[in-house]
Amino acid sequence: MTLKTFLLACLCLSIFSGFSQTKSDSISNNSSQVDSTKGEVLDGKLFSTGKKIQAKVDTSGVKSLKDLPQAAELDAKWLEELYSNSLYDTIYKSVTELDYAPVYYPELSTDTLKARLARLNARTPFNVEYNTSLESVIKGYLKHRRTSMERLMGLSHFYFPMFEQEFDNHDIPLEMKYLAIVESALKPRARSRVGATGIWQFMYGTGKEHDLDVSSYVDDRSDPIKSTTAAAEYLGRMYRIFGDWDLALAAYNSGPGNVNKAIRRSGGSKNYWNIRSNLPRETAGYVPAFLATMYIFEYAEEHGFKPERPPFQLIQTDTVHVKQMISLDHIAEATGIKIEELQFLNPSYKLDIIPKVEGKTYSLRLPREAIGKFVTNEDRIYEFANAEFNQREKPLPEVISSDTKIRYRVANGDYLGKIARKHGVRVSQLKQWNGLRSNNLKIGQRLTIYPRNHGAVSQSKPPKKVINTEGKQTYIVSSGDSLWTIAQKFPGVSVQNIKDWNDISSNKLKIGTTLIVSK
Repeated sequence: MTLKTFLLACLCLSIFSGFSQTKSDSISNNSSQVDSTKGEVLDGKLFSTGKKIQAKVDTSGVKSLKDLPQAAELDAKWLEELYSNSLYDTIYKSVTELDYAPVYYPELSTDTLKARLARLNARTPFNVEYNTSLESVIKGYLKHRRTSMERLMGLSHFYFPMFEQEFDNHDIPLEMKYLAIVESALKPRARSRVGATGIWQFMYGTGKEHDLDVSSYVDDRSDPIKSTTAAAEYLGRMYRIFGDWDLALAAYNSGPGNVNKAIRRSGGSKNYWNIRSNLPRETAGYVPAFLATMYIFEYAEEHGFKPERPPFQLIQTDTVHVKQMISLDHIAEATGIKIEELQFLNPSYKLDIIPKVEGKTYSLRLPREAIGKFVTNEDRIYEFANAEFNQREKPLPEVISSDTKIRYRVANGDYLGKIARKHGVRVSQLKQWNGLRSNNLKIGQRLTIYPRNHGAVSQSKPPKKVINTEGKQTYIVSSGDSLWTIAQKFPGVSVQNIKDWNDISSNKLKIGTTLIVSK
């Protein structure tokens, strides 16, 4: 072998040796960056046998629903409509005490009013004919009731579609929807001084005649759709008797007997305006109030009305049949929907409890976006409700020291949901403690409120149990958390589990509290 050949062989050997060393170093460096060089190979990577692979939290479960922008918070005005009788009282008084004296309202001339009434008369089956009495009522409403009319126009965006659908099904004039304004100011839980209840103001007996369920838990007279069906049936009967929609309206208010008497006393006349003087005082103002309301709604734009629409429309809601007894409080806590919103959508449940009765079906109306999540998580919500019902508090002890209760005076703008949140209790509890059968409150009314743990006061409190969190998974309570929402974050964990593991009995949580969320 020549020297030249020997040197060339050494050079090649040196080059290959260098490449081999570089590749080996590369593998070593990469593996040290990924994990320990000792252990098992998983997906091409080395993992130490002593190192735990953290489980990924399952996020596919249904968590607490988040409010949508259009339904997140009901405006204070809408809450007031739900709990206040002010509009209903105003309507009732205006009908029974109508004053037909001329009203100075230069914005609406007599000639303009006549022309508009003629156009309205041409497209409705009611006798919308001009007379000085109707003119005074219309101008009086425009002048003195503008604000309340705007509020009613806002509410009508939610209620009128369901009225029109039911009236269309029963061949009732769609303009009959304005009767609900005269009857109840669109307040589903309106109750007259003689006991007529709901949007269409049915008495107990009349409601039963039309299959409206009235029990300790439920009052279908307050259900907008069921009561509208009953109203359509009743109005249809009155029209078949009298053959005139004005007289059918009068009969709806005072009964067919009183209308027949007025016809006899008027010498057989069947025109409402001719028999009006022989009708009861309230009924005499009933049809003028209806026609005036119809005119104002039909010509709202011409008079510059700017109603505020509700936070959602009827079409944005849907219903689901309830399978077990559950309260609106439970639904509010499980879904994050405000109790006031649930009460607005479900006014027929007198105690805010949807019962389970053999042979009967009860529905829950929710914002459409919440229906799917409620149904998907239905069993867990019922389980939560059952656990709460099973732990329902016992009757209050006869003797309770004064420091275990609060006496609260209702102020202007208060409603049960607001008071309940302020004191950390539930609406159903406020009703129970104060014997309330409805949500109506009066300014100055006194309410008794008990703290959540208001049971019999013992002489000595047991020492608080120290919770050992070592080796267990924990969660720190943050703003907006509830036991339900926390349980949803950890698959297989229930509200009762969290209560048991942390030795707590109430649902009240403090921000910053550390909770055990695993065994």
